[in-house]
Amino acid sequence: MAEQIGIEEIREMILAAVDLIKAQQDELSRLDAAIGDGDHGMAICRAMDAAAKALDENAGQSIDKTLKAIGWAVMGIDGGSTGPLFGSLFSGMAKAAKDADSLDGPALAAMFQQGLAGIRKHSRAAVGDKTLIDAIEPAVQAMRETAASGAAISAILDAGARAAGEGAKATVDMQARFGRAKNLGERSIGHVDPGAASAALLFAGLAKAMA
Repeated sequence: MAEQIGIEEIREMILAAVDLIKAQQDELSRLDAAIGDGDHGMAICRAMDAAAKALDENAGQSIDKTLKAIGWAVMGIDGGSTGPLFGSLFSGMAKAAKDADSLDGPALAAMFQQGLAGIRKHSRAAVGDKTLIDAIEPAVQAMRETAASGAAISAILDAGARAAGEGAKATVDMQARFGRAKNLGERSIGHVDPGAASAALLFAGLAKAMA
């Protein structure tokens, strides 16, 4: 039987991501101050607080209901595009996990693919536009490829985390095409996108929990 994870592992993964992102609040705001209004650290931490609260309030619920609750909670935060984008990630994941009590590696990767599809309903950004997509799309692709090879879930998550980290770092050489940073034109080059950095931390936290 293939390796499976259930709601308890999903909860641990999300909480690890929450902790990792919150520990980097000041750094994320510093990144945002260079090309935005400097409040991304606070906004993403509000999103993570909302996610953690939703986990507490939905203890004992199924994977899809838990992720759906997190999605709605994160979407409702005050923080510009952060809530809708990260919230739609969780909401998309919830749709893929519908009626599932557990997930094997390919199902886990497919769940994140649906999360990416959820974000795409709110954003037209593509890889190269200096957004969170630059971290999430490579992460999802790496997870799918690693899952297809029959790798363990920890390896799938680790591949996603590595790809997300590399994608976020690559935004330093990109010109912003969306958000407030777009107004800077070429001056946005030379700075890491804070949304991509947050997404990379999210995937790093997920992987850390299952290492």
